[in-house]
Amino acid sequence: MPETPYQNDNVLPKGTGWIKSVSYLLDEQFRLPGTKFRFGLDPVMNLIPGIGDISGFIISGGLLLAMAKKGASNKIVVLMCLNILLDATIGAIPIIGQIFDFFFKSNTRNLKLMREHYIEGKHQGSGKNVIIITVIILIILLAILVFTMVKLAQWIFSWF
Repeated sequence: MPETPYQNDNVLPKGTGWIKSVSYLLDEQFRLPGTKFRFGLDPVMNLIPGIGDISGFIISGGLLLAMAKKGASNKIVVLMCLNILLDATIGAIPIIGQIFDFFFKSNTRNLKLMREHYIEGKHQGSGKNVIIITVIILIILLAILVFTMVKLAQWIFSWF
């Protein structure tokens, strides 16, 4: 059986057992019968427009703060924030977001990052490089979006 981020509790700092429990509840609590597919309350809550997205975002943010207080490096905090932001942003898109939420488990990913931080010493140091790369990617995406919108507007106005 492959190791999940919920095994080996002894690698996380003392007092973080509740983080593991809440992460499991939000991302892995239930299993579809006859399959290995697991999901938690997060995608179920997100079926309620607005309220589900906001509540999942707040709970994930609280878990992030708790993990940051337990000694996570700046880089790991930035990576965790990106997971939560991606989950909240795409999760807010109707239909696509609901499907996405069943597969992208930000809390499980963040717990895995935390374990890698403590077991393998990964994700040490500053998160500046991650932030810079993210900003560059966002600027490129914004440029593509603006270009597409201009071309779409030109196409629409060419009809008149």
